[in-house]
Amino acid sequence: MKIKSADFVVSNSDVAKCPKQPLPEYAFIGRSNVGKSSLINMLTNRKSLAKISGRPGKTQLINHFIINNNWFLVDLPGYGYARVSKTSKKKFQKFITNYFEQRTQLVSAFVLVDIRHKPQPIDLEFMQYLGESGIPFGIIFTKVDKLKPKAMDRHVQEYCEELLKTWEELPPYFITSSSKKIGQEEVLSFIEETNNEIEALRNN
Repeated sequence: MKIKSADFVVSNSDVAKCPKQPLPEYAFIGRSNVGKSSLINMLTNRKSLAKISGRPGKTQLINHFIINNNWFLVDLPGYGYARVSKTSKKKFQKFITNYFEQRTQLVSAFVLVDIRHKPQPIDLEFMQYLGESGIPFGIIFTKVDKLKPKAMDRHVQEYCEELLKTWEELPPYFITSSSKKIGQEEVLSFIEETNNEIEALRNN
């Protein structure tokens, strides 16, 4: 998929105020310092489509971007140890779950995971929530450039083994590096193929 246009549409904390167009959308979410903004900018070939901050937890709203005028990329607040108040964090969690449970245009979530770390309970719990809620998702391993190939392979294998303790099969997963543009083609191809399948079903 070639990204010809990528434009900000709206930010809000109310699912009812999200765009009304019946376009497929893909939501990106992960722990607060996982490199989500950098990944979104890498995927769309834009330097500052998503705002990058040195302070984890900067994204605090549901952010919609329209891509190629035919699908939405959704940047969701990070979960985990963002430096926000407990009251704010509870509110964020509520509208995140509202989004996942009410947004009919959602086709797939992408859960971002820092490949340098062992499987984290908070990530596994969130994936479990998505699975129990019947929400399709893929895993995007970030910051692959920070590890040597053998260590990367070992960490991915550890993650897969951990998931298979509770999952019958693995969700699709992608290896990425925002600085090296690794994984851009794979993630975008997955979205393109999914969009094509949706269009084919509509036309039948």
